[in-house]
Amino acid sequence: QLQPVESGGGLVQAGGSLRLSCAASGRLFSSTIIGWFRQAPGKEREFVAAIDWSGISTNYADSVKGRFTISRDNAKNTVYLQMNSLKPEDTAVYYCALDWAASGKYDYWGQGTQVTVSS
Repeated sequence: QLQPVESGGGLVQAGGSLRLSCAASGRLFSSTIIGWFRQAPGKEREFVAAIDWSGISTNYADSVKGRFTISRDNAKNTVYLQMNSLKPEDTAVYYCALDWAASGKYDYWGQGTQVTVSS
């Protein structure tokens, strides 16, 4: 079962930090891509960041570059999203997803974790 499980969301003041975790069970390949997405109320879901399981390649949305860092811990089968200098516009439900075969399509999605940034 490759269902990812997110945790670490919460309420934080603007300028603060949170670290989200995505625990993935099952076998992952070095080419497997783990991505973070977010969806704010009334808005489309948007890409935030992604990393391949080898840790070689990362990618970020322009809106979070320099503030968010994605990383992985192979031993724990977990991907992290460190979010610093949070802004009210970062408020959203954050989802972790797996592109297990690096096909360009995210096949497995978590249930989401709420991040709320107060001004």
